[in-house]
Amino acid sequence: MSLKMELSMKNRISLFVILLFVANVSYAELKVGVVNVAKVLQGSPQAKKAQNRMEKEFSPRKKHLESRVKEIIKLEEKLTRDASVMGESERRKLEKDIFDKKREAKRAQQEFKEDVSMWNNEEMGKIQRGVLDAIKALAKDESFDLVLMDGVQNGVVYYANKVDVTDKVQKKLAALSD
Repeated sequence: MSLKMELSMKNRISLFVILLFVANVSYAELKVGVVNVAKVLQGSPQAKKAQNRMEKEFSPRKKHLESRVKEIIKLEEKLTRDASVMGESERRKLEKDIFDKKREAKRAQQEFKEDVSMWNNEEMGKIQRGVLDAIKALAKDESFDLVLMDGVQNGVVYYANKVDVTDKVQKKLAALSD
């Protein structure tokens, strides 16, 4: 077990013990669930549909970029192959053409990456909100008191009022300040 994983597990166990102690709830009465969100996202039909939509939307641009790269490679091969028999002005013109095409292709590739990233972030945000809604609905439907997300720093997704000790902590803090 890695140190990070071990610390994460210790944090969860500590949280669980504190909740039991402070909320004065016995183990038998507390129903806790843990969700591996990465696994849920990976297997979700929404994520698969989003991937298909992304491929459909961005495939033509990707193919166009690939054809531009092939064109540049052909021009570079021509320059390498024919440079010795070309006139000076013809060689310079071809070199400039290659340089300009490379610069434009690089800019287009950067725009493409940014567009894909922005699209992906928007879609994943929608899917993640849906996952959180599903977790909360499941927690309420199946009477969970606490649901944690695996691999998240603040991993509490849902908690029942009976495990909320915020008011008690505030009162204790106020008493300590006197």
